Amino acid sequence: MSKKDNGTSVILAYINEKNRPYSAQDVFCNLQKQHGLGKTAVVKAMDLLAQEGKIKEKTYGKQKIYFADQSQFRDVNDADLKAMDKQISELSAEVQTLTQSCRQLDTELKELNSSLTTEEMMAEIQELKAECSGYKARLEKIKSATNHVTPEEKEKVYKEREVFVKEWKKRKRLASDMMDAILEGYPKSKKEFLEEVGVETDEDCKAVFPNT
Repeated sequence: MSKKDNGTSVILAYINEKNRPYSAQDVFCNLQKQHGLGKTAVVKAMDLLAQEGKIKEKTYGKQKIYFADQSQFRDVNDADLKAMDKQISELSAEVQTLTQSCRQLDTELKELNSSLTTEEMMAEIQELKAECSGYKARLEKIKSATNHVTPEEKEKVYKEREVFVKEWKKRKRLASDMMDAILEGYPKSKKEFLEEVGVETDEDCKAVFPNT
């Protein structure tokens, strides 16, 4: 594109190739990135092409629409139109098939990208084998230990625990009854009484009865 040409040849070729109506804004948006045309230059070039009769223009209110001079194209008969419709239908079907194939390939590619490579798989297998070996060694160590608690010993411990908990509750209840009896004739509060005699309650020590 020469400086003197000012984009008219590019715009003329584009409008004739597309053969559809365009505004100056449409042509500017479609060509400015590839050809570096400014909006003012596009408007002037399209007005010039219209004045020279190389393209046609129609005005709708404040909007100008430009389109190719249809006299330069050969007449199209019904047979040509049917052939074009058939070609469009065939191409549309081909596009649909290719689109589906692309989607399927894209899905397969994502699955492959998310899968482990052979090297990564081998490394993970080795890591799992090492982990299994560690568990086996730990299990053998536990099996070979001599300090296992037998079911009988475990049952004995639980029974003793139950006896001790019952005794704890019994003594706590007796102590509480005795303290209530003393407090009936004591002139101060329960807290002051406990501090005076130096008694710490279960609550002070945060001691609670275990579940039985």
